[in-house]
Amino acid sequence: MSQLFRGLGVALITPFKQDGEIDYDALERLIEHTIKGGVDYIVSLGTTGEAITLNAKECRQVLDFTIDRINGRIPIVAGHFGGNDTLGLMQRIKEFDFKKIDGILSSSPSYNKPSQEGIYRHYCAVAEVSPRPIIIYNVPSRTASNVEAETLIRLARQCPNVVAVKDASANMIQGMKTIQDKPEHFSVLSGDDPTTLPLLGVGGEGVISVIANLFPKEFAGVVHNAMNGNIAEARFYNDLLQDIHPWLYKDGNPSGIKAAMHIMGMCENVLRLPLVPCCEATFNGLKKELGKIADKAGTYS
Repeated sequence: MSQLFRGLGVALITPFKQDGEIDYDALERLIEHTIKGGVDYIVSLGTTGEAITLNAKECRQVLDFTIDRINGRIPIVAGHFGGNDTLGLMQRIKEFDFKKIDGILSSSPSYNKPSQEGIYRHYCAVAEVSPRPIIIYNVPSRTASNVEAETLIRLARQCPNVVAVKDASANMIQGMKTIQDKPEHFSVLSGDDPTTLPLLGVGGEGVISVIANLFPKEFAGVVHNAMNGNIAEARFYNDLLQDIHPWLYKDGNPSGIKAAMHIMGMCENVLRLPLVPCCEATFNGLKKELGKIADKAGTYS
């Protein structure tokens, strides 16, 4: 099952119009842009997709629209299945229509800061009711707790449908420990674009990416070359994009990626409160870095 989620996954943004409504024309263009750019699967309604500021009806509409436009060409993961109320999340999963959805991305419980045993039991309960493979999303900077390597290994061994972790901890030691001890069916995926190449170098099997919204072809060049052992080619593309990564996160995600995509003419620079567009200094920094990428690769004008 984990083979579905190897390689380059993209965590799609949700484009908005100036009035704050969802821009489905821009979303359709983005889906085509990422598929043509070589992504291996799409994650809809994750953190980058601002799912937390969409209501339930909008989430369903975005997901259905994305499923329709993908039309079976690549797998799709539903990214809005995290929560810190285990019983409530289980009920939501039981009631959800998963037709044509290949997997779910489930962030670790936030705010209530469970122990490792609590995290383990939470995911065991979710796995028991989920009809689709689960990718654990470990993002300590947002949840205030870390899913440790030992907990991940324990879950992978206990729950056959827990098939991967998206690890956004940027902790290479933890990533290497997980890779070393994991069962064969379980994949370690980067959740941090700047450290994707080194994680792939020690046995990681892919990434769920932010920058692939903007540069799918180039970031596919990092991921696919690294996974095929073409390290020099992977480093070329990695070096091409490396300097823009910090600018994408200076004012938070997805503020940076939306600003960069707006500069490229791909979407409006609109977010929903409490998120706001990046500041002028960050916007100008992104514009400068995009110009440098253009000079190197001719991808921006």
